[in-house]
Order: sequence, then C-alpha cells, then structure tokens
Amino acid sequence: MKKQFFIYTILILSLVFTGCSDDDPPAPVNEEEVITTMTITLTPSSGADIVLKHVDMDAEGPDDPIVTVDGVETNQVTLATGTTYTGSIELLNETEDPAEDITEEVAEDEADEHQFFYVIGSELDVTTAYTDQDEDGKPIGVEFTLTANSISSGDLTFILRHEPNKSADGVADGDIENAGGETDIEETFSISVE
Repeated sequence: MKKQFFIYTILILSLVFTGCSDDDPPAPVNEEEVITTMTITLTPSSGADIVLKHVDMDAEGPDDPIVTVDGVETNQVTLATGTTYTGSIELLNETEDPAEDITEEVAEDEADEHQFFYVIGSELDVTTAYTDQDEDGKPIGVEFTLTANSISSGDLTFILRHEPNKSADGVADGDIENAGGETDIEETFSISVE
C-alpha cells in the first residue's frame, strides 16, 4: 500500500509541475524604431533645395524637439506658387555612434508596416502624392511630390505611422482617419505659398 501511495504522489506531483511549466517560447517582439532625426528635403525643378529638420534626442523626454528650416531654428517654410517639389525623407537614430539610418528599415525591410501621412491644413492650397510603394503596391511615403498650387498659408504635418491598416478606406490615398497604428514621429511646419 505504501508503494502505491508513493507512486500516486509522484504521479500527481509530476502532473502539477508539468502543467504549470512555462516552456512556451515568448512571442516575438517587434520593437518600434528609435527615431531621433527626420530630415525632409524638398527639391524644386529649378533652384535650391529646402531642408526641413526635426531633431529630438530625448524622444519622449522633457526637451522639445529642435525644428529647423535650411539650418535656421524655425518651422516657417516658404514655397513658390505653381511649383512641384520632389520630396524625400531621411530618418536617423542619432543615439547610436555612428548614427543608425532607419530610412532603409522603414522604406524596404518593413515597408508594409509603415506609411507617412501628410496632413494639410484647410487654408493651405498644396497637394501631395506618394511616389514609392511597398511589395503590395501600397504607399510608403518616404518619397513624394508636393505641389504648391496657389497663394495660401497653413500647417503641413508629417506623420509616420507604424503598423497602419493600409487596406482601410482612404489610407492608400493618404487619409490618416482610418489608418490606426502607432505614431513613430510627427512634426508640423507652417507653410506659406507665395
């Protein structure tokens, strides 16, 4: 009888310990990119480039980002009426030495998981168009065009979304309303079309 009791006890204990085992592999974590610097270059058909820059070395820390246009600390941008600018966006993690280029990750490695949105204020008469796409033919937005249509002024916000629903209504056309996802980086510039 003692032998049976001992066997039953061992059997029950082994079931308890194997039932509580945490041998399942952890789910893979897709960490969001650390982006400290966003550089937006607008190239007109003739004339000098306009370089918009957002630098935030402490990310969500207490320090405000430093915003510059052509090297001057401001968010004021002047565009020429009737001009189409070819746009490109570079993303860096400058907490690394040397700085890590995040652009390739966003535009190639994880293109299906990222999309830039250009939110145009109601008073500003500019239009944007995507000129790059992921493997599924959905926009990425690292490359784009920006056309300054007529004299006007207002805000233009650049937003990079991580894991947006690119198939949602309007998202492929640049409407952020149904995109979802998480914002990786965002900056607003005050635009004057003259």
